[in-house]
Amino acid sequence: MLLTIRKARLNDVPDLYRLISHYAGEHIILPRTLTELYENVWEFTVAEDEGGVVGCAALRLYSQELAEIRSLCIDPARKSQGIGREISNRVIREAEGFGVRTVFALTLSPEFFEGLGFREAPKERFPTKVWRDCLRCERFSCCNEKAMTLDLVDRPAEGVESAPEAAEVSS
Repeated sequence: MLLTIRKARLNDVPDLYRLISHYAGEHIILPRTLTELYENVWEFTVAEDEGGVVGCAALRLYSQELAEIRSLCIDPARKSQGIGREISNRVIREAEGFGVRTVFALTLSPEFFEGLGFREAPKERFPTKVWRDCLRCERFSCCNEKAMTLDLVDRPAEGVESAPEAAEVSS
């Protein structure tokens, strides 16, 4: 199967909303409104197959030092095919292109991020994230997400490509 990994467009927002709402309904990620998605569509990278969006992730920039991978979602029918890894690697390269020093993710699947080279870190290291998003979460007082970080300083920068990128994933 050949996927196209590219930056999201405004006409992708309904698909982003569908994917995110599915996982938000399962209390796996925070919900996003359509308005939030339209206002922040530039943060998203998508995986497209045969004209449909089958996965997404956003890169939220907090400072030159720090960015977050968030709203990582794969169509449930397409999980375990390498799509999440392809999108995540593209978003990490995008962060490198911006000169970000550290990328983090709050996740219920730390083993996925460990496979990408992330390590567990205390959530207290990310107060801006906690104040911006976590305080509005119904699970704030009993959160079981792990904070995972990836230091980009010692990684060779590959730059950011503006053209869509094809990726081969297993089916």
